[in-house]
Amino acid sequence: MSLQTAQLLDGKTLAQKIRTQLQSRVRSLQPQIGRPPGLAVLMVGDNPASAVYVRNKEKACQKIGIASFGKHFPAQTSAAELEEVIAELNQDERVDGILVQLPLPNHLDAVSLLHQIEPEKDADGLHPVNLGKLVRSEAGLRSCTPAGVMELLKEYNIPIEGKKAVVVGRSILVGKPLALMLLEKNATVIMAHSRTRYLGDVCREADILVAAVGKPELITAEMVKPGAVVIDVGINRREDSQGNSRLVGDVAFDSVAEVASYITPVPGGIGPMTVAMLLQNTVLSWEKKSKKI
Repeated sequence: MSLQTAQLLDGKTLAQKIRTQLQSRVRSLQPQIGRPPGLAVLMVGDNPASAVYVRNKEKACQKIGIASFGKHFPAQTSAAELEEVIAELNQDERVDGILVQLPLPNHLDAVSLLHQIEPEKDADGLHPVNLGKLVRSEAGLRSCTPAGVMELLKEYNIPIEGKKAVVVGRSILVGKPLALMLLEKNATVIMAHSRTRYLGDVCREADILVAAVGKPELITAEMVKPGAVVIDVGINRREDSQGNSRLVGDVAFDSVAEVASYITPVPGGIGPMTVAMLLQNTVLSWEKKSKKI
C-alpha cells in the first residue's frame, strides 16, 4: 500500500502569478500616474544571506517595473545617519515603499529605525500603525510573510472559517500578525511557543498548523493530526558531515507529508510569497498615493 502524500502548496508558482498580475497593473496605471512605483531597500553591513535577499528583491522589482532606490551602508553606519536617509526617503515622491533589511549590526536598533518610516511607506507592514490597523481589522499594509501565508491558503481554497489553527511562534514578524489574520477569517486560533507545555498535544489539535519558530524540523509526524494543513515558515541552514549545507524548515517534511493533506515545501513555499507581498505592498502604496493626486 502506498503512503498518502500531502499535496504541495506551491508558493513559487503563486508568487510568479502575483508578480505577473502586478506587472500588468503597473503597466496599465503608469501612464496616468506618470512614474513607476518605487521601493527603497536599506542594507547595513555584509551579511551574505541579506545580500542574496536584497539582490533577489531588486531583481523582482526590475521584472515587474518597480524602480529600486536601494542603498547599501557599511557595517559601522550610525543610527543617526540611517535616520537621516529614512527621513529623505519619506519625503521623496518617487519612493512608495521603504524596507530595512534585517538582521542589522548589533549597535543598531531595528525597532527604532522602523518607527522612523512613514506608515504609508512601510513596505514590510511592521510599523505599529499598520499592526494596529490589523488588530482593528482596518485596511492597511500587512506584514509580508503572514500575508503570503493567507494568500497561499486562499489560492488552494483551503477553508479557514471555524477551523482550529495552531500557530507555533509568537514573533512580531510572523506569529502574532498571522494569528490575527487567521482570527479575522474566523478561525479559532491557539498561539504556541517555546514555553508551551505538551507542545505535541497542542499541535495535534490543529486543522491548520503553522510552524514559525526557527528550529530545524521541530514539528514531527507524531505532532500532526492526520489530514491537517501544515504551513512551514522556517528557513534554517543545516550542514551535513561533509560540510554541505541545505535549507530545511521547522517541519520534518518527509514524515509529516505522509500525515498532512497539504504542506508547504522549504524552499519554494512561503519564501517566494514574502517577496511577492513586499512588491504588492509597494504597488498598493503607489496606487493609493496616485488617488490623492
